[in-house]
Amino acid sequence: MNVDTIRSVYFIGAGGIGMSALERYFLSKGKVVAGYDRTPSELTKQLMREGALLHFEENTDLIPEACKDPATTLVVYTPAIPPTHRELTYFREHGFELHKRAQVLGVITRSDRGLCVAGTHGKTTTSTMAAHLLYESHVGCTAFLGGISQNYGTNLLLSTRSDLVVIEADEFDRSFHHLTPYMAVITATDPDHLDVYGTKEAYLESFRHFTTLIRPDGCLIIHEGLEMHPDVAEGVTVYTYSREHGDFHAENIRIGGGDITFDFVSPRGTVRDISLGVPVSINIDNSIAAMALAQLNGATDEELRNGMASYRGVERRFDFKIRTPERAFLTDYAHHPAELRQSALSIRELYKGKKLTALFQPHLYTRTRDFYADFAESLSLFDEVILTDIYPAREAPIEGVTSRLIYDRLAPGVEKTLCRKEEVPDIIRTKRPEVLVLLGAGDLDRYVPQLCDILNEPC
Repeated sequence: MNVDTIRSVYFIGAGGIGMSALERYFLSKGKVVAGYDRTPSELTKQLMREGALLHFEENTDLIPEACKDPATTLVVYTPAIPPTHRELTYFREHGFELHKRAQVLGVITRSDRGLCVAGTHGKTTTSTMAAHLLYESHVGCTAFLGGISQNYGTNLLLSTRSDLVVIEADEFDRSFHHLTPYMAVITATDPDHLDVYGTKEAYLESFRHFTTLIRPDGCLIIHEGLEMHPDVAEGVTVYTYSREHGDFHAENIRIGGGDITFDFVSPRGTVRDISLGVPVSINIDNSIAAMALAQLNGATDEELRNGMASYRGVERRFDFKIRTPERAFLTDYAHHPAELRQSALSIRELYKGKKLTALFQPHLYTRTRDFYADFAESLSLFDEVILTDIYPAREAPIEGVTSRLIYDRLAPGVEKTLCRKEEVPDIIRTKRPEVLVLLGAGDLDRYVPQLCDILNEPC
């Protein structure tokens, strides 16, 4: 694949958050960008306003003529697309060059210096933090993010002055094996995607292999205490980090009054009084990794301090929609038991003494089947749980696998409700939770504007 000779790029699964960053990248290069997605969304509407030619019917007749020349058209598809998809079949049978999103990012990391953030959870926040720190510093960067940055209103940052590229490295379908990182971060390796990997051991092996891909002149920044063991090439420097220990860590942590402040300790010295722009405790770990990545690439102490204070977060990652003395409503993309646990503990620390209500939509039948007991344990850290039906995404139903598997195992004393997602607005209007957290990677976020209106209604 030669990006310079490509005239058009066609995306199958164009509405995904990761795919949309690539679409914007190629639009910025003056390419014709077109594609298919199953359903329209606010994101696809915005992409169309920016110039993407998108449609929502599986129909080869809707492929633009500009995208029908195999010599000048690159086809990018998401692994969630079935191999029998009509448009994918058309391109395959007509000799087009087909690549997964990660393969395209891999080409970019071989030509530029890729800063790749991987992990079961924390990778979107950490990569967005790192991108913000570098973008606002004298260093600069391009970034392909896994979420919409609240600072910039986009998931793509472009730089003409830096060859650094921040990339969220996705382990699903072993996609991150296409990357060639200059530097890599691994935030967590709690087993996930067992429908793909089969076993925990295979999942950990995938991360081990990822570490072998780091350039010999680069480095690995890995969270302390992970079960996997890195296997880096000779010349790669390995650093550890965590909240309280490692080559990079925090000291003098102060939490109170809605603020979190600490001192950032690194092999290059201590940067005092780091204040988190999004003050939830899990962001201490995330910010340490992000600052380590930025510092190793030249960001100054003052740039780290200013960047962390001005960071505004990622949509659906501890994303506050309402934050008043009387009530709080936030959304969090957490969809793995370990993420739910972190979310609960972080919010509990921020809202001591208040009743915490979780609104959770399980994501995938296989993930629910594999982890329903762990989901119940994590959700039991909330005072109240509202569970909706499973969001299937790419999967067909599995007999006997429903949200009730989680519901029935919630701890005694936890208030609980099982409902269809269409019932959520009425339930929230009745309950009017003090602190409400919408959790999951499904489509409940479509109800956020309506829920905000309900919670803002006078009592």
